[in-house]
Amino acid sequence: MSFESLGLMPVILKNVHRAGYETPTPIQRSTIPLVMSGKDVLGCAQTGTGKTAAFALPMIQQMAKNPRKADAPCVIRQLILTPTRELALQIYENFVIYGKNLPVTPCVIFGGVGQQGQVDALHRGADTVIACPGRLWDLMNQGYVRLDNVETFVLDEADRMLDMGFIHDVRRIAAKLPQKHQTLLFSATMPAEVEKLAMDLLHNPESVKVDPVSSTVKKIDQSLYMVDKANKKLLLAKLLKESDVENALVFSRTKHGADRIVRELKKEGIQSVAIHGDKSQTQRQSALAKFKSGESKVLIATDIAARGIDIAGLSHVFNYDMPMEPEAYVHRIGRTGRAGRDGTAISFCCIDEIKQLEQVEKLIGKRLPVKQSEWPMLVTTPTDPKEKEAARQLAKAARLAKLGRTAEMPKKLTASGNAAPERKAAKTAPKAAAKSAPAKSAPKSEKAPVKSGKPAVEYKPRFGPGAAPASATALPKGGQAIVIGKGGKVQTTSAKPAQSKPVKPAKQGLAKPVQRVNRARGRNGER
Repeated sequence: MSFESLGLMPVILKNVHRAGYETPTPIQRSTIPLVMSGKDVLGCAQTGTGKTAAFALPMIQQMAKNPRKADAPCVIRQLILTPTRELALQIYENFVIYGKNLPVTPCVIFGGVGQQGQVDALHRGADTVIACPGRLWDLMNQGYVRLDNVETFVLDEADRMLDMGFIHDVRRIAAKLPQKHQTLLFSATMPAEVEKLAMDLLHNPESVKVDPVSSTVKKIDQSLYMVDKANKKLLLAKLLKESDVENALVFSRTKHGADRIVRELKKEGIQSVAIHGDKSQTQRQSALAKFKSGESKVLIATDIAARGIDIAGLSHVFNYDMPMEPEAYVHRIGRTGRAGRDGTAISFCCIDEIKQLEQVEKLIGKRLPVKQSEWPMLVTTPTDPKEKEAARQLAKAARLAKLGRTAEMPKKLTASGNAAPERKAAKTAPKAAAKSAPAKSAPKSEKAPVKSGKPAVEYKPRFGPGAAPASATALPKGGQAIVIGKGGKVQTTSAKPAQSKPVKPAKQGLAKPVQRVNRARGRNGER
């Protein structure tokens, strides 16, 4: 089957062929006719199968067949929500390519940059908006975006939206759409939360499931190296220097790890760039541009780049760290072997990542073939969590020392690895200490006199219910006064209470009656 058989316009076909596409993928063959017929679609396919073109091509044709009138204002007629900035930019670029010489005006909206440029693009007129939910909702609250005229609503990478906490924003945005519109929902995986969201947003949808969620592209050559954590950098540098590595995408679990890999590769003479959440949008776009242009051979990324980066001809993907979620493995290696090309995916695994490796192999239904290197795994005992924490604290202290700063090692850490704030001591600390102390450790004077046979003295409160009458406030025998300590303990003292001083009688002649004077009548009442 060719693109011509899908009923696309000649101009769109020309743009598609110019982009290098000759044969539609299975998801495109199944989805394009459904979208052009106006039906809601629930699409599930593995990453790298061409889902963007599956909804972009029919949406562009719908806009071209029903353009806005010359005297009509430009309103938003198509809305596409994506979880990441990179994916939003990629979809925007695809709309520009596929919609060349057609009446389609796309606009991209995402956070991390100033909003004024995006607001200006909206004012100039945009009928197709590709946006991240957070920034879009912010602009809606400021009155810059209205969704009253949206005809087609697309939710791309819905499972990633769920992972990144965007579901609440998606629901709020969907509530502002007109009652009658077409909805398209695409996802690489289909957890229960995404299915519930689909049932809430879609109306009698057509389900399109091309490949199993756990399947990987068959043309990707997958392999595994068992290597100690300390030797991963050496193995990566050696493999990157091989002749068959044209370009490589290396995945790190953490942001600091990605920056560290860049520094280690630089020592080996390999130039690389990093992209992760702590980078500004300008830095991320610059790194992607260098990698796509070939200026930089290696791109180090966290899982934020596992979806949404479409790099033609990516030869290798390296899993420097095994992913915490097994589904992320499928998305990572799906960056290579795209559009029917061959690709290579190489994973590194140390002893602390055996559990993650087992989860990945269980998901894909096969064992990864193991290759040998000159750095075999020698450490076969998992690292103790306390040792990991100590190593992290030492690394943090070393980084601060390089900056000329010192910091005391925190006793407790938060979930993000930062020092936990110290709690203030409670005012009732003496009471709590008294309650928590065992009975054996208490002094003999505080124990109840059970063995002596004498009944314990019952002290009634001074105020409130159960207070002793005034006559009962006499001192105990022996002239000992009752004293209540800070801890609520009753103490005694031999000192006699201070006697109250007698009240001196008032001097005579001082308390005279006040004479009221009516100024209108005078002192004696005369006018």
